Amino acid sequence: MVAKAYTVAFEGVNARMVEVQCAVSAGLPGFSIVGLPDKAVSEARERVRAALQSMSIALPSKKITINLSPADLPKEGSHFDLPIALAVLAALDIIPKDEVENTVSLGELSLDGRLIAVLGALPAALAAAEEDRALLCPRACGAEAAWVGATEVLAAASLDEVVRHYTGQSPLPPATAGEVLPNRTGRDLSDVKGQERAKRALEIAAAGRHHLLMVGTPGSGKSMLAARLPGILPQLSATEALETSMIHSLAGLLSEGGISRERPFREPHHTASMAAIVGGGKGAKPGEISLAHNGVLFLDEFPEFTRQVLETLRQPIETGEIMVARANAHIRYPCRFLLIAAANPCKCGYLPEPARACGKAPLCGDDYLGRISGPLMDRFDLRVEVPPVAYTDLDLPATGESSAEVGARVAKARDIQTRRFADTPNVRVNADMEGHLLDSVATPDAQGRALIARVAERFGLSARGYHRVLRVARTIADLDDSTTVRQPHIAEAVSYRLPFGPKG
Repeated sequence: MVAKAYTVAFEGVNARMVEVQCAVSAGLPGFSIVGLPDKAVSEARERVRAALQSMSIALPSKKITINLSPADLPKEGSHFDLPIALAVLAALDIIPKDEVENTVSLGELSLDGRLIAVLGALPAALAAAEEDRALLCPRACGAEAAWVGATEVLAAASLDEVVRHYTGQSPLPPATAGEVLPNRTGRDLSDVKGQERAKRALEIAAAGRHHLLMVGTPGSGKSMLAARLPGILPQLSATEALETSMIHSLAGLLSEGGISRERPFREPHHTASMAAIVGGGKGAKPGEISLAHNGVLFLDEFPEFTRQVLETLRQPIETGEIMVARANAHIRYPCRFLLIAAANPCKCGYLPEPARACGKAPLCGDDYLGRISGPLMDRFDLRVEVPPVAYTDLDLPATGESSAEVGARVAKARDIQTRRFADTPNVRVNADMEGHLLDSVATPDAQGRALIARVAERFGLSARGYHRVLRVARTIADLDDSTTVRQPHIAEAVSYRLPFGPKG
């Protein structure tokens, strides 16, 4: 008789069902695991053996074979410990076979039988719900998995508790979802003195999820502005929060099972590797661009990132997803993020100030910003120069709008877009528009068409650049609560399109 348990194998944010089969047969005593297990899965037999011994359960002097089906799917991670233990216990008739087969389980076992938290409880709960099965997981993962709400989640602290549950001695209560984490106290936009043009660009970027490049001398406030962007972004919707939390679950970033409605803000250092940015490494884990899904990716010192990393960003910016290719698997992660990049005008940073610029000016600026290729530069909807603020202005009282005031306008513009694209799949904000949808929604009036035609001819706008101007203009019109894209909206969008740097 073959006993069965069920668990999952992760392919990106997707969880594929795995059947754990256990056969106890006559033959030389042994414990083998087959079905493309990695090192961590192969070592599960020792952890399972020790955990059972801690409960005074001795394995019989027979041949025990564990098969992980489908056998051609790679199995990685320590979360296979618990389902293997359940399959063995069911095969030995210690727990009911039918009860085990109605459950999807995951969890790592310690040598004394305790259940240790593992990654991916949230996507595993979704997979269990699709199969109409309950989920059994370590107690530390219960609050996270319970957020799915579509299936029963049982959380145990030890294998002994699991056995008592299945034998009816002490049933486990259903886990409850963790608390919604409070938003962090954000830095306020009113702290930034001056830089009105950059603040306006930040508002437009937040309203339509338009990528923004800021160039300015050191200390002009680029990083300060970017750090205040989360304060003007609307909260994640329920769907977006679940999408983002699934990725963070795989990366182990969910705190005590709590779900945050705040949009992620990721700011990797410019020395980060390509695998750290786009994903990869052992297990093809999500990278920074996926961890920033539905949020902000801030890349400071943008030209200092390696050319390979920068060029890899081009496709995800357009498609909103990244494919991590491996010899035996292709893992797809979503990555619809708002890219905010900051750069100095040159290597020394003082190109606009002749008294402080190096002797290589102005060629040093062309060489430095030239590290950003034309095709990548073409993907920035907004480009703004951030001039230095005079020290005399720093003593003046703050007069700019607060994050709450700007955020209210952004939220109103986002609401307009939500209603506009309610029946359009895969389109949530103006930056997602393309094709006939862009033509029907963002076509300007006659004066606006004449202006953008002159700009396209004068500056040699690419087709991508032309469409991005229309998208930005549509967002500006939404902020203006205008149903029509007019000439002033086109003019402002164009002013952010070609202010400096290499032309795409």
